[in-house]
Amino acid sequence: MINKNNLDEILHALDRQIEVHGGSPISLVVCGGTALFALGLILRTTKDIDVLGTVSKEHGQILIKRINKFPKYFTDASKSVQRDFRLPEGWINKGPTSQVDSGLPQGFEKRLVKKQYGNYLSIYYISRFDQIHFKLYASVDRNDYHVDDLFQLKPKQQEIEEAARWVLTQDVSLGFKTILIDFLRKHGYEDISKRI
Repeated sequence: MINKNNLDEILHALDRQIEVHGGSPISLVVCGGTALFALGLILRTTKDIDVLGTVSKEHGQILIKRINKFPKYFTDASKSVQRDFRLPEGWINKGPTSQVDSGLPQGFEKRLVKKQYGNYLSIYYISRFDQIHFKLYASVDRNDYHVDDLFQLKPKQQEIEEAARWVLTQDVSLGFKTILIDFLRKHGYEDISKRI
């Protein structure tokens, strides 16, 4: 498992392996459980690191791009780290990268928190505010760790309302809106459920 105690060691090792495999500097946006404990928002473990996309800068602006395929040097480097740390297959993956196409919350790029892990690897962790958006979206029709994560972030009413409005842009079906409203009512956000 990956946790706050071994994350830095794992990512510094990945940075060294990128160099060993003849790679280039790479910047990645990371969400999910890793971002939660990397920023000290929630202390828990995770089995993998969810990569949302790559980061590039143009005219001083951060641009996030979807990853269709990791570069070969990165895949080779991650396999070496998997072996050395006995991590599961897919321990670093592009599972949520389609979210880049679906649309990110407004101002998302400006709230990213950058951490450098050596000369080759930069990680941009998503902010608490954006975690609330993603976790609400993941929680709506489930009753699992996403719901626990959402409420451990102690979202304010306004944050839940903004997140709910964004969530409705991700699935515009009436059925989804009904489920979202039911979720909000069940968790004490009756007023918000009437406004969205």
